[in-house]
Order: sequence, then C-alpha cells, then structure tokens
Amino acid sequence: MGRTFVGFGFGAIQGGLFLPEAYVSGNFSRLVVSEIDAEIVAALRSAGGSYSCNVAGATAIERVHVEGVEIFNPLEEEDQVALVQAIAEATELSTALPSFNLYDAGDAPVAKLLARGLTEKLKNDSLPDCVVYAAENDTRAAIRLKEATQSYEPAGFEGRVQFLDTVIGKMSSVVTDPNRITHEKLTPIVPGLNRAFLVEAFNRILVDKITLPNFERGLRAFIEKPDLAPFAASKIYGHNAIHALLGYLAHEQGLEYMHQAAEREDMMEFAKEAFLTESGVGLRSKYAETNDELFTEEGFKVYAEDLLVRMVNPFLRDPVERVTRDPARKLGWNDRLIGSMLLAAEAGVVPTRLARGASIALDLLCQEQGLNDPATLLDELWEGETEDQRREFKELILK
Repeated sequence: MGRTFVGFGFGAIQGGLFLPEAYVSGNFSRLVVSEIDAEIVAALRSAGGSYSCNVAGATAIERVHVEGVEIFNPLEEEDQVALVQAIAEATELSTALPSFNLYDAGDAPVAKLLARGLTEKLKNDSLPDCVVYAAENDTRAAIRLKEATQSYEPAGFEGRVQFLDTVIGKMSSVVTDPNRITHEKLTPIVPGLNRAFLVEAFNRILVDKITLPNFERGLRAFIEKPDLAPFAASKIYGHNAIHALLGYLAHEQGLEYMHQAAEREDMMEFAKEAFLTESGVGLRSKYAETNDELFTEEGFKVYAEDLLVRMVNPFLRDPVERVTRDPARKLGWNDRLIGSMLLAAEAGVVPTRLARGASIALDLLCQEQGLNDPATLLDELWEGETEDQRREFKELILK
C-alpha cells in the first residue's frame, strides 16, 4: 500500500503548503482533501484534480501546479464514506481550518471524521500508523484536536496516532477579488474560478518531534523540534504581534497594502524597535534556557530583520484591511499584542511601541462597534484578568 496524505480544509495553507509539499516530495501515491464548499469541490473535480498556486518570492511570483488531488465533501454521504476510508489508510494528515473552534463544529465535524477513520486503524494492524499536523494558529492546537477526536473514541489512539503542533510562519491568503486576480496576473486555483492562492515562498515549517516507533515522514521538508512551545510563542508574540503592529500603523496612515509601509522609513524603524527591544527582549528572557540560536541577541535580530522584509513583500500585496481585521481578538489578553506586552513587562521592559499598536486597534474596534468609551471596552475584553496589570496596560494604551 502506497502512502496516503489527507488534508482538511482547502484553503491557502492546505493548498499552498501541505498539498504542494506532499506532491513535490514524490512520497505519496494518494493526495486527498476534505472541503465543504461545493463550488470548490466541483471546480477541482472538473479540473481532474489539478490546481495552481501563486508563490510570491523576493523578485517575482512563480506558479506551482499540483496534480492528482482527490477532493471529497463530507456533507455528502458517499464522499464521507470515501473520506473515512482514506483517513484509515493515511500516514500523514493535516487540519488547516480558520480556527480550532471548527474541530467539532458543523454537520460533519472534523474530529468525528478523524475518530471514525483512526478507529479503523485500531481494528486492523495492516493499516499504517499516522501523524496529524494541527495547522491552526494556536499554541494548543494539537491537544485541542486530540481531545476533540478522542471525545468520540475515549480509549484513544496511543501507539498508532500522534497529533503534532506546527509553527507555520508562512504568510498566505486566498484572493477572491477578480480585479486583483486580473491586475496582479494571478493564476486562479482552477480555470474559471475567481479564487487564487497567494502564498510567500518561505517554507521553514517547524513541527513537534515524532515519537511513533519507526515512523518516517513523507513530508520531509519540515523541521522537528523536541519542544515546540518557544517557537510557537515566537510566532504569536513575535511574528504575529509585529505584523499586527505594522498593520495598525499602516491603517492609521491610510495605507492600502502592507508593502506600502516599506516606503515609510519611520514606520519600519518603529516596528523594528518594537520587535527587538520589546517583543524580542520578552521572548528571549522567557526562553533564555532554550538551546537555539533564535533566542540569542544576534539570532533574534536576524529573525526580526528577515520577517520585516517578508511582511512588506510587494508581490504578496497583502491588504492592510486583512492584517488589521478582528481587532477584538487581537486585543485579547493572551493574543498577539497584549501577550507580547505581558512578556516584555515580565522582562522589565515598558512596551510603549506595542501599546501604540494596541491603541490604534482599540480605536478601530470602537469605530466598528459605534462606541466612544475605550476604557470600558478594554475592561470587557480583559474581564477576569489580574487587576494591577490590567490597570497598567490600560493606562499605557489609552495614553
């Protein structure tokens, strides 16, 4: 039996990372994806399972083509049966959903489908062990997915299945504006569909270390780490925090696309200082004992400078509106901006630059909700958190 790869959700990360990596590896005889959007399912099937992805490099956009993808809609009974069988036969699977909240949602929950397919492995020793990459942007995605799946099979899948967290510092989007697709000369996912995958070329993807005996990954380009937590924190409180900060600064200045910020030396310098002297100091202090170059002063400087260049890649044409959307979530106590401020404060740094980004996000949230009392809004967002820190950060942000 050849290797089978199964992905859940045919979005930019699945279609622009997992499936292309599985395809170019040459290690899989079957590529399967689950998707509930009937239009996409029909379009990919009509194209014979072939699709395209636009990859933004430093100097141009390249097109990557993937062939032989089988797509199933789990809302259709016949497709669901085929999907469960593919899960049972799979060696590697990935969830790439908009949020971990969707693990156990809808009429055909991913967790329930996984449980049905993985249970077949327990019944049949000839079926292969597997790993499941949880690619939702959350530090506890893998354990959340495991718990949701095991709620349908309480005995669990120990020894046969391992759920892996991932750190995917790859900026990506699905472009649905037909004018953008035409103007930027993007190749649609399939001909005739007004959707295009646009992802950056960066492919240094980190995953948990695999402990299944004698298991060999087909997706060999990924990098295993024995402790992924410091790198996941760096993604959220470093990469995501500064990306959001730069986005809010760009929003304040009326910029439409992130690459326009590259023309503003003052803005880029402000973001760099926030990265190195606030976010970076907090992360390096928190994970000082981690034996990795990233958490050295020079290593983090290289990391920050590389990311700042990638954030304003003109070929990504990343809309500021996309980066700044959902300010309520971004202002959450443990989310990117405030979480990064907390780490900086723990390291003895007053995070004034990060607070500036939070202030713009708060103004935007007030506008969206038609409110003019930002202090009360912060109290509602941070209800239940430590009063002293709440007061300190509120003053810093409102100032």
